[in-house]
Amino acid sequence: MVEDGAKAPDFTLATDEGQTLQLSKLKGKPVVVYFYPKDDTSGCTAEAKAFTALAGDFAAAGALVIGISPDSVTSHQKFKRKYELAIVLAADEQKAAAEAYGVWVEKSMYGKKYMGVERSTFLIDGQGRVARSWRKVKVPGHADEVLAAVQALA
Repeated sequence: MVEDGAKAPDFTLATDEGQTLQLSKLKGKPVVVYFYPKDDTSGCTAEAKAFTALAGDFAAAGALVIGISPDSVTSHQKFKRKYELAIVLAADEQKAAAEAYGVWVEKSMYGKKYMGVERSTFLIDGQGRVARSWRKVKVPGHADEVLAAVQALA
């Protein structure tokens, strides 16, 4: 489990843009890393659209928003095109980043237990530390709350 104030675990993941993104190379500016369970599902779509709606405000605050799920790059590309998303989506197919951040957890639905991503967001400051984290995120209003935290860093 990653605590606020701790050094953010580094990761290197493929993005929907066909590039490789390494967190440690983004030092110097705030980065919003949000983990979500699955492309093109209702809650995940609402969350991605909310971050997209505020993409200009995040950029104005100097922050990059990265959405991470276990989906493939191809799935991310389709998801991004379908909803015209304005954020970077990274593929964590091996779940290494999710495990490093403590968001790959046992979940339960209708009495069945399974492993999955716990919807969580991490605000990483310009020094590569976790400035703030949100766990078990409820989507409505979340992107606004994260934006306010980014703006408070400046």
